[in-house]
Amino acid sequence: MNEPAYVAIAGEYAWRIRKGELRPGTQLPSYSEIAGQYGVSDIVVRKALELLQGQGLVRSVRRRGVFVADRPNLVRISPERQMESPEVTFGNESNQEIRIDREVEQVHATDEMAEAFGLSPGDRITHIVTRASEGGRPISISDTYQPLDVIGTSNATFLEETVADRLPAPMHAEWLQAIPGDLIKTVHQRFFASDDRVVMISDVSYPRDRYDSFVFRMPLSASP
Repeated sequence: MNEPAYVAIAGEYAWRIRKGELRPGTQLPSYSEIAGQYGVSDIVVRKALELLQGQGLVRSVRRRGVFVADRPNLVRISPERQMESPEVTFGNESNQEIRIDREVEQVHATDEMAEAFGLSPGDRITHIVTRASEGGRPISISDTYQPLDVIGTSNATFLEETVADRLPAPMHAEWLQAIPGDLIKTVHQRFFASDDRVVMISDVSYPRDRYDSFVFRMPLSASP
């Protein structure tokens, strides 16, 4: 799925804010200045700034402009982050070294997966394990499943997410170095095509204190 211009612009500003290049209280350029810099419309700039505000990174002051928030925090946004690679997403969240490791294999569909994808139990599906670390500290792990005829989320139009604090699966607990009995933040995702076919299922785990809050914007329709 191609990254919309407003997501790319917001991501660049998010990275500059979290890197410390844009300090708290710094006023951002005007809509027209940002639009001219990136060669986009004022509408695109507005969507980018709304995304940054939703992430808690900037605040809008009436008749004065947009300023970097006094205490920028981490807010997980959907589906904007689904349009980015983990390298870009976590890179925008941190000024530390981000490392992403992936393992890809074909596995036999369980009864549950087969039913979700409209396959027969035992049919082969793609399984991807993605591990992310920040400055050497594990910050995320995910198990993603897809039918063999689907790659990525390019044909997805809707995202359904269930967020909960749960006991982690053993592999997720090991990667996140969770203390036995501790809860972690889990996100169960199902991506749907326009015909309601499930094209991806993913279970993502984060340390429980990774994000201050979660913000959802579910439809995955194309944006300018």
